Amino acid sequence: MRAKTAILIAVLAALHLALLFAGFLAPYDPAKQDRDLPYAPPTRLHFRDGNGWHLRPFVYRLTAGPYGYQEDSSQAFPVRLLFKGHVYKLSGVAPLEWHLFGVDQPGKIALFGTDEFGRDEFSRLLYGGQISVAAGIVATLMALITGAIFGIVAGYYGRMLDDFLMGGTELFLCLPWLYFLLGVRAFLPLHISPARTFLLLTTVIGLIGWARPARLVRGIVLSARTRNYVLAAKGFGASDFYLMRRHILPEVMSVLLTQSALLVPRYIAAEVTLSFFGLGVNEPMASWGNMLSVLQRYSVLVSYGWLLAPAAALVITSVIYALLADALHSRLEFHST
Repeated sequence: MRAKTAILIAVLAALHLALLFAGFLAPYDPAKQDRDLPYAPPTRLHFRDGNGWHLRPFVYRLTAGPYGYQEDSSQAFPVRLLFKGHVYKLSGVAPLEWHLFGVDQPGKIALFGTDEFGRDEFSRLLYGGQISVAAGIVATLMALITGAIFGIVAGYYGRMLDDFLMGGTELFLCLPWLYFLLGVRAFLPLHISPARTFLLLTTVIGLIGWARPARLVRGIVLSARTRNYVLAAKGFGASDFYLMRRHILPEVMSVLLTQSALLVPRYIAAEVTLSFFGLGVNEPMASWGNMLSVLQRYSVLVSYGWLLAPAAALVITSVIYALLADALHSRLEFHST
């Protein structure tokens, strides 16, 4: 059980590191357009040509023909590691121009193909993941912090304060959160900067989702405050702050960890849904949602399957988080018995 949890945490850490260093892993600027290669299929890597086998992979230049794209075998471009390309800011801080891989111009390596404007889908997938996953993580933190505060206060002090806070919790739980989220975002201004859009998204998503963690935390606190060692400490004059910090918060944290693994993919999906309908992050900034919005056109959906890459990334991320939540829940039950 412990090994499974460690493996899942390592996989998630690798995924988040890949998104954090998207500028280094992505060979192209996600906003750079190449109008000569719209909807180009994923680039094929070759190891063999007329002269035999090669250790270093290479790609052929794509040319548009009457029957679609064709490879021009007269122009081969080796894939170079630590390639010097466009300037970017590593993790948004340090300006760099080195990339993990790339090819010389006029060659192009598009591992996941290109979109309608010729933008590299692989690069946009990495940069878009930064926005979508960051929105899910920040919104989860907001929801858990708000829910933990309300749940601890309601469970520890009880009485009228408990009735008031839990009444508000029941109201939030009765709301169809997805439709409510769409309605709230629709009333917010559309033409704002990407930074403000991201802040609005995370704030709205996070504040809507605090109710369920609040109820769970309240239940834990109600159980913890009646235990003998807590009552004994209180009888010896321990303050409320000491009791919460020493005895109640450690039990609450294990529940919050499990909840975080459940809420992050849910809030990532919320950001993807909003951006898919044009209510989230707008072009040219990439997110998994606005990358998928082009698939609303049936002709694109059935013809260019590689544009489903953000959906596959969303599913993989959600499954990993779900497995981690299940592993954390199993460990919690094991230690509680």
